[in-house]
Amino acid sequence: MKKIVFILVLLCSTLSFAQKNIYENPRFDEMTQDHKVLAIVPFIAYLELKKTVDHDELQVLAKKEGYAVQNALETYFSKRKKRKKFNVDFQNINDTNALLAQKGIDYDNIDTYTTQELCKILEVDGIINGNLNLNILLSEGVPTEFSILDYFSGNANYGRIGLKISDGETGKLLWKYENEITKKTGKNTTELIDKMMRAASRKFPYDKEKKRKNKE
Repeated sequence: MKKIVFILVLLCSTLSFAQKNIYENPRFDEMTQDHKVLAIVPFIAYLELKKTVDHDELQVLAKKEGYAVQNALETYFSKRKKRKKFNVDFQNINDTNALLAQKGIDYDNIDTYTTQELCKILEVDGIINGNLNLNILLSEGVPTEFSILDYFSGNANYGRIGLKISDGETGKLLWKYENEITKKTGKNTTELIDKMMRAASRKFPYDKEKKRKNKE
């Protein structure tokens, strides 16, 4: 019985890994050779909650999820930056949001601005943004109980996250990472981002270690 459960868990893990998708622009090194600072902006969240929520409240909750990812990414990059893992800096998100607010830009309309426009306003070389599709409120935490049956009933699937980095000068996509959100990817937003980025760390394009190995 234990052997069967192990095989099922392994199968689910394999399927989950296969659903991850990482893209890097073939001209990444050329386009980013002068990059020094990136800005992390709020993610756009799409909620399909199981409980009934009116439209206005849904918008408030979506905004909360979007800012939670922005905050979690800053926390992750700050910790790694202290260990000198990256060859770029990341703008403080309080400064980012303040500069955007001065121009009348917030969560509700940020997706109407181009990457070039946002980078000019923020005076950065690139933008980190993305989207969330959730059927739970990830920022409030997810159930931690584990059951192999959850993977077959769909109760372990909470949605999907897509993270991308775009070039400020051209607006072109530089790097993109997509991953499904399940019970195994983290119990809250901070843990999700930490685990997700750790899994993608060997492919993260601004990672100094990755760049060093590519040159060898």
